[in-house]
Amino acid sequence: MKQLKLLFLFLLLCCLHATAQTNSIEINAKLDVENDLLHIQQKTVYFNNSSSNLTSLFLHNWANSYKNNNTPLGKRFIDDYRKDFYFSDAKDRGYSKIKNLTINSKQVSFKEKKNQSDIIEVILNKTLLPKDSLVLSTTYTVKIPNAKYTGYGKIKNGYHLRFWNIVPAIFKEKWQTMSNLNLNDLYQEPANYSINIDVPKNYTVESNLYQYKTKRENDINYFLIGTKKKDIILNISTQGRFTSFKIKNKEIKTDAYIKSIPTKVTTEIINQQINFIESYLGKHPLPEIFVDARTANKNSSHEIYGLPSWLKPFPKNFKWEIKLFKALTQKYTDDVFTVNKRTNYWLIDGLQTFLMMEYIKKHHPNVTVLGKYSKYWPIRIYNISKLKQNDKFAFVYQFSARKFYDQALNTPSDSLSNFNRRIVSKYKAGLGLLYLQDYLGDDVLKKSIKEFYTETNFKTSNSDIFEKILRKNTSKNLDWFFNDYIKTSKKIDYKIKKVKYSKNKDSLEVTIKNKRSFSAPVALYGIHKKKIKYKTWIDGTDSTKTIKIKRGDFNKLALNYESIYPEYNSLDNFRNVNNSLINKPLQFRFFKDVENPYYNQLFYYPDLKYNLYDGLILGVNINNQSVVNHNFEFSLTPNYSTKSQNFTGSYSFAYNHFFKESSIYKIRYGIGGSNFHYAPELEYNTLTPFASIQFRRNTLRDNGIKLLIARLIRVDKELAPDAIKQESDKYNIFNLRYIQSKFDAINRTLYAVNTEFHSNFSKITTDIRYRRFFKADKSYEIRFFGGYFLSNKTEGDYFSFGLNRGSDYLFEQNLFGRSENEGIFSQQFVVGQGGFKSKFNEPQFSNQLITSINTSFTVWKSLEVYNDFAMLKNKNTSPKYFYENGIRLNFLPNIFEFYFPIYTNEGFEVTKQRYPSKVRFIITTDIDRIYNFFRRGLL
Repeated sequence: MKQLKLLFLFLLLCCLHATAQTNSIEINAKLDVENDLLHIQQKTVYFNNSSSNLTSLFLHNWANSYKNNNTPLGKRFIDDYRKDFYFSDAKDRGYSKIKNLTINSKQVSFKEKKNQSDIIEVILNKTLLPKDSLVLSTTYTVKIPNAKYTGYGKIKNGYHLRFWNIVPAIFKEKWQTMSNLNLNDLYQEPANYSINIDVPKNYTVESNLYQYKTKRENDINYFLIGTKKKDIILNISTQGRFTSFKIKNKEIKTDAYIKSIPTKVTTEIINQQINFIESYLGKHPLPEIFVDARTANKNSSHEIYGLPSWLKPFPKNFKWEIKLFKALTQKYTDDVFTVNKRTNYWLIDGLQTFLMMEYIKKHHPNVTVLGKYSKYWPIRIYNISKLKQNDKFAFVYQFSARKFYDQALNTPSDSLSNFNRRIVSKYKAGLGLLYLQDYLGDDVLKKSIKEFYTETNFKTSNSDIFEKILRKNTSKNLDWFFNDYIKTSKKIDYKIKKVKYSKNKDSLEVTIKNKRSFSAPVALYGIHKKKIKYKTWIDGTDSTKTIKIKRGDFNKLALNYESIYPEYNSLDNFRNVNNSLINKPLQFRFFKDVENPYYNQLFYYPDLKYNLYDGLILGVNINNQSVVNHNFEFSLTPNYSTKSQNFTGSYSFAYNHFFKESSIYKIRYGIGGSNFHYAPELEYNTLTPFASIQFRRNTLRDNGIKLLIARLIRVDKELAPDAIKQESDKYNIFNLRYIQSKFDAINRTLYAVNTEFHSNFSKITTDIRYRRFFKADKSYEIRFFGGYFLSNKTEGDYFSFGLNRGSDYLFEQNLFGRSENEGIFSQQFVVGQGGFKSKFNEPQFSNQLITSINTSFTVWKSLEVYNDFAMLKNKNTSPKYFYENGIRLNFLPNIFEFYFPIYTNEGFEVTKQRYPSKVRFIITTDIDRIYNFFRRGLL
């Protein structure tokens, strides 16, 4: 029976060859498990379905993208802050070596595309006319890479292959070629496949094709066949992974299931999900759906559920059910829609996210992001405990938008930041469709999606076709959506400016204001006890608009109450109908919380610090920063110092001004100050007004910063009772600093220029740092520092350049004992100025010129050797030269390190007395520095 079915399919395939202009690919392959090779003979029948005469043919050969570090894939890994492929062994890499290539049995010339070794250009001997076809024959060998790089390749028990064979590129006005960038987005037309593959006897082949197995004496032959397939996934292993589930008239073959869940339950859930997807899209045109868990999980971060799985916060099987639904919708859309997801991803991603939101709304409407823990005290008093699973989509978008990290939905996917590609852009696209559904009403969106699905089945398509269908099905103007929402990163931001009763008191006059340049429709609600009593849509306005609504059973008005569309700031969306003075009462929350539009929120948390002179510093920080940033920020930290028994503290007020279309990303300006002790029973005060300009990165994929900072630092130090007043006791310094950095997985560069102006001196310094990895866990680092006094009328060395430790007269370093010259706190090290770790008998300050070079070299893991050279030049004296080397334990760069001096130009340090006092250490409690270290490659 099975053979008859396969025979029928084969005859059907032959029929399709004869009657349709569909490409066909026939492959004979043999797997060599000893060398991880796949020997392939392939015949491709290619039809010119365009209206152009073709003189060349482009092929995607993505198996060759693993060849070396210079391929687009190799470079992409570096951009993504991954070192594993760069330093991998040859046995873990892959390639595709073509031995022979002919067209219509004649030799032709071919070459790899420049700088894209996974794309082949074939020069045709004869022009291929429209509707004509050719037969491309290739013999090649594929070296299978380790699957740890992309999820495809050699796995523990065999091989999991995708994008392993050569396929023709699509010609659509021009050749649509693209290199493998680990995005799973190969743009290819459906083709009819027939594959013969020989594997060792103990291996099983599973695929998204129909298959027939023939056991032979030395191996097993698998015959695979399928029509209108776009990419072929092969799982070749000693242990089968996939299980089939019969749903209606379809077979769902998947490894995205949990064995502990009964088959009956799994089948019921899959059936429920298939019915739901079909209600929005229509029936899947093929009798089998192959759902590969690895593919479904690629290029997406784990869903933001709230709490880790081991706490078991959600209803039984909830997380698995959601992951399975995500996998099914992805497979459904990928099978049917032939869309260039490199340039036109938003509609497919948006559909998947939209369906996810609708599914959760129908089947799990009350599941919160914290699950059952939302009901536990004290969690239940926080606003985050009330966030439903569907609320996270708008919340995550807002988190990104407030930082201006979001990107337009028509941005090519290879130009998106990792965070946007995996999460934010998908969420924004899905929210956009949800927005349209509510605004258009009458099932207009649902009807249009089905129509798009039917019209583009197995045909090359794009979002322009969907736009035409949608515009046809509604009389409402959709320019705001397709021109602004999709093609720009403009942000929706309205507020209710004013509410007043009409003269006869039977209606309300509501004035809304557009705070930004995006004129989009908004939803207005009447709310009573957090229940919706009234709702209407208001078409967008460029400035303000006043509408009249009937007075109803509600005491509050709100915009976007249901979070239907993504909004930049929803805190000013509420207004009391009676215009009471206290529109939103004050609310205090411990640590952090998500925004609550009903309240003005303040957050607090314990503040714990230590220095030698204040002792243990106890306090509380009060700020206005919720999980999502505000433009205006303030932070007040009153402290009590247990040793000095005085009240101390710090404060800062700042405003962030973001720029949309400019080389400037953000201007930040404000004022800050502090009061602590710099010596026993001697306090200091700082007051620092500042402004900074952060320049926009070339792309959000760049890891680096360009920053210009201007500060006026005022320092007022308390004098000891018998001390004589000096210039170092009270002073003002104007500081101008430029910082530029660039980071990737292999190379890290930082360049800084600093100028300081005081009534008695002016100076300029430069600090250049470069670090390069030469193995996955080994690197060398070079730092150059140069400083020169443009003028200097100071007395003493308080403002001089320091060889191993400056005075930190700007009070910008977190020092435990800033005035100590002996003891453990004098051994704290901060990389700055001369950068030396050792102390010398000769003077270690310069009032004129300093140059230094600091180097380090990894020996093993965190063990490094450092070497430093320096020259100090004081006024009216000859230059002095210094040298040192030692051992560096670099556990976390600039966060947690130790330095052990060995030799200096004054001799061996290890033989001198009190050697432990010469050891230096870096320990930072700077949360921002720690966060930025771990976030690289994510945002």
